[in-house]
Amino acid sequence: MDQKLIGLIVRELQDVLVDAADANWTTETKLYGEEGLLDSLRLVALIVAVEQAIEDEYGCAVTLADEKAMSLRHSPFRSIGSLADYAESLIKEAI
Repeated sequence: MDQKLIGLIVRELQDVLVDAADANWTTETKLYGEEGLLDSLRLVALIVAVEQAIEDEYGCAVTLADEKAMSLRHSPFRSIGSLADYAESLIKEAI
């Protein structure tokens, strides 16, 4: 798992959840769903922010919330780690 990508997601998550800047998040931290940190609007904000940050940092455009993501058996948006894994696979495809 790309630590740089995890850091990018955590940074964007801190921006979305302004009041949780001191949180101790791990790759297991739930983002969406039962016990998740985000409601649907904040999840969309995070996805857009992460997509833009990936483009800025890695120089490639990815779409995190697409038909492929929605058809997966396990949502890539369930935790920081699952989002990082999914984003990493898209970055590898794009490069």
